[in-house]
Amino acid sequence: MTAPALQAHYDVVVVGGGQAGLSVSAHLGERGIGHAIFEKNRIGHAWRSERWDAFCLVTPNWQCQLPSFPYAGPDPKGFMPRDAIVAYVEDFAAHIGAPVHQEVGVSRVGRDGGRFTVETEAGTVTADAVVMAISAYHKPNAPTMAKHLPSGIVQIHSSAYKNPDALPAGAVVVVGSGQSGCQIAEDLHLAGRQVHLVVGSAPRCPRVYRGRDAVEWLSDLGQYDMPVDRHPKGEAVRRQANHYLTGRDGGRDIDLRRFAQEGMRLHGRLTAIDGTTLRFGDDLVTNLDNADRVYNGICALIDKHIADSGIDAPSGQPYAADWQPDALSDALDLAVAAVSTVIWATGFRSDWSLVDLPLCDEGGYPRHSRGVTPIDGLYVVGMPWLHTWGSGRFLNVGRDAAYIAARIAERRTITAATRSGVDLARLAS
Repeated sequence: MTAPALQAHYDVVVVGGGQAGLSVSAHLGERGIGHAIFEKNRIGHAWRSERWDAFCLVTPNWQCQLPSFPYAGPDPKGFMPRDAIVAYVEDFAAHIGAPVHQEVGVSRVGRDGGRFTVETEAGTVTADAVVMAISAYHKPNAPTMAKHLPSGIVQIHSSAYKNPDALPAGAVVVVGSGQSGCQIAEDLHLAGRQVHLVVGSAPRCPRVYRGRDAVEWLSDLGQYDMPVDRHPKGEAVRRQANHYLTGRDGGRDIDLRRFAQEGMRLHGRLTAIDGTTLRFGDDLVTNLDNADRVYNGICALIDKHIADSGIDAPSGQPYAADWQPDALSDALDLAVAAVSTVIWATGFRSDWSLVDLPLCDEGGYPRHSRGVTPIDGLYVVGMPWLHTWGSGRFLNVGRDAAYIAARIAERRTITAATRSGVDLARLAS
């Protein structure tokens, strides 16, 4: 894709060329609003470079609903692997003719009078409006105790993991049981590696229940369209870990208890690193039980929907645990366990420091209402639970982008009317 020539001024600058920024571009283009996208890497970079080789979507392909570019492949109920996801995003960019400047990072977004100034690696431009489409996953996060690991232990963040063969021989500790941690632990486990998984509080979800993928049932129930302000947990849901399951090999549950029966070692939360010893909390049973409780809660929600709607569906049974830890181990000696690698599946930190404006609250989260910030002309999009559960996914990111594009168009209309009014007043005088 050939980059367009750099202009001095744009109606709108979009920072970030992932699916969120491209979706905004699609809707701005439909409205005839001039804009440019600045992407510090290549289109699809996070999917291409920050996912492991066996990665695939955990949501079915039919949920890939980018604006006027829905999934059109032969397997709508399947789960796209990594390279197919990259191709989908790249094809979308080509389809809409996105005016994207690839490998042009933005270092600062500020304001000078009534215009925004956007400092990029290709030069400084101005804009009437700016859309920050940079998600919320900016810097790999690892606990401060990571620095206490022995120097002989290889440690990487989950975003750098590629495959079991890329790691040195020996056992592997995976810290974190969210989506990435559980899937990486499974990848290593299937390859025959000894895995120690540090289990956190992430919930789990059934893959298939009563004859259908759980995502289909949850979609019918409107779960992906529920606005954050109507969710029982309110804005706190934005800090909640995603449910773990997998789309690998056609999709299946991730059952940590079954993995334990097959030889994976499960531990409670990591509390300290003391020389070659990792120390764990006593919450393994609680964390496993809570994850199963969420799993069965989803099943019960589906059961009620089936009963209330009179749907003819196969019977289903709640999950019943058939494995429990015999004796909780509160420590692991890395040397005795022949551990060579620690993988930090501990998420990311947000970093909005390039926005040189009072955008974020005291917790570092951008202040906004459905992506519209208190700073006139500045918008955010592509973040988890921006408006709904589907906001950070291929499913609803286009809907959020359409809303932002509409607000930009309204603002332009108001601005134009105001300017015309000033001009008319001068003529009248």
